[in-house]
Amino acid sequence: MLDELIHQPLRLKIMAALWADRTVEPLEFGRLKTVTGATDGNLGSHLTALEKAGYVAIAKDFVGKRPRTRVSLTTSGGRAFRGHVEYLRQIIEEADGERPGLSPP
Repeated sequence: MLDELIHQPLRLKIMAALWADRTVEPLEFGRLKTVTGATDGNLGSHLTALEKAGYVAIAKDFVGKRPRTRVSLTTSGGRAFRGHVEYLRQIIEEADGERPGLSPP
């Protein structure tokens, strides 16, 4: 099913990065920024939207005197991401089926 919140390109990148690392430690803000290619402000605003929807959890603490922000996928965020990926797969499969001579890889 299409998820309007996740469908936005940067949010999709955020959710994909969190999905890929879901079994390890939460991703630090700086790493997520590098992976997505976002600016601090842009990443922060999209994370806030995802957090309000319950898709991500944001934890802030300190390492020594330095602030640290870490982000993880919630259970509902994982379900939403999987559903959205399935929606995208269906679109691709339908498009492949409509083009004669093409077969899925």
